[in-house]
Amino acid sequence: MSENVVLPALGESVTEGTVTRWLKKVGETVAVDEPLVEVSTDKVDTEIPSPVAGVIEQILVQEDETVQVGAVLAVIGSGSGAPAAAPAPAAEPVAAPVVEAPAPAPVVEAPVTFTPSAAPVVTPAPAVAPVATPAAAPVASTDPGYVTPLVRKFAAENGIDLSAITGTGVGGRIRKEDVLTSSIPVVSATPAAPAPVAAAAPLQVSALRGTTEPMSRLRKVLAERAVASMQQTAQLTTVVEVDVTRVAQLRAAVQPKFVAATGGKLNFMPFFALAAAEALTAHPKLNASVEGENIVYHSTENISFAVDTERGLLTPVIRDASKLNIAQIAGQIADLALRTRENKLKPDELGGGTFTLTNTGSRGALFDTPVVFLPQVAILGTGVVTKRPVVVTDAAGNDSIAIRSMVYLALSYDHRIVDGADASRFLVDVKNRLETGAFEANLGI
Repeated sequence: MSENVVLPALGESVTEGTVTRWLKKVGETVAVDEPLVEVSTDKVDTEIPSPVAGVIEQILVQEDETVQVGAVLAVIGSGSGAPAAAPAPAAEPVAAPVVEAPAPAPVVEAPVTFTPSAAPVVTPAPAVAPVATPAAAPVASTDPGYVTPLVRKFAAENGIDLSAITGTGVGGRIRKEDVLTSSIPVVSATPAAPAPVAAAAPLQVSALRGTTEPMSRLRKVLAERAVASMQQTAQLTTVVEVDVTRVAQLRAAVQPKFVAATGGKLNFMPFFALAAAEALTAHPKLNASVEGENIVYHSTENISFAVDTERGLLTPVIRDASKLNIAQIAGQIADLALRTRENKLKPDELGGGTFTLTNTGSRGALFDTPVVFLPQVAILGTGVVTKRPVVVTDAAGNDSIAIRSMVYLALSYDHRIVDGADASRFLVDVKNRLETGAFEANLGI
């Protein structure tokens, strides 16, 4: 008796899939639940397990071929080659286990430490008071130990040891010309050898150089959606600068307790996500979508966040983010990001987002102008957090310069329904929430 292997439903909105690779050949045996074929959809790449044990008698869908959900992919039997039974109706959705080879380790540059060179040290000659002369006609000293301030400064700037120079001036006094013709460097009483500078690790040459490969289904979908978004919407970007020093101080203070309570480190992303989600509750235009001539304002703040994977950019969703605390958001980010990279997400975990957060700063960028993906109307990019000197004003209105932790937030939005003033009001509320830094009650630990 033979049994058909069909393409199962892999999510609510998934209607078709593309066979990317067969893991078994005709004539090979397969066990129950053993991975049989890799399939790519517009939501996720996954493996289809064998529903029965037996021998692969027929493969009906070839690699790179796209078929509808319920289509027969292969026939498994006893190996006798008996004809397969009539195709069964579409199977109920089956959660397929996903296995993916780990992504290659990124190239990491070795840290570079710069140590300032030791400043030139001048060994001054014994100070001798100049000989008093009549006020009418000042005469330079003939004491060979006397060096004019101009010559002494010139020697210091050029690293010349005056004690090793024989002067040719009156009475053996050292002149500027003597310094110019000297090549004897200053000798420091306590020389400090500069620390060696570590060389940057050489870049790893990619194996893709000089090759050609077809786009994956995921890459095709991303390309189509990006082009459609730019063609069908009017996009622009507004940027604000935010002082997150108080958030940085809070992170440092609670990090040990947070790790002990949750098992994971606390970074800036959960703070950005919560601040954005809270602001969306007051600015529904940024948490909306366009349906024909109607604007749909969503009732929940479902934050998609961008995850960089070897297969391309994917955006799992944190649902009802405005009702979560920092620990819950941090936990979901860590879990969803890990399962995204390991290709273990359920298809529906990639759908339903109403607003997107992308961490541009994860690779060191100050900010970018992210692309809004339909049907959403806004995406917030967070740049790298860096320390730099800024002007701060105290309660009395006095200005001073201080070292602060600063970040750029870039909001791209669909100008069809979001105006610049709407975007600015949203960003200012996010900025104020972060700069106040009062997240103690929201930590969840």
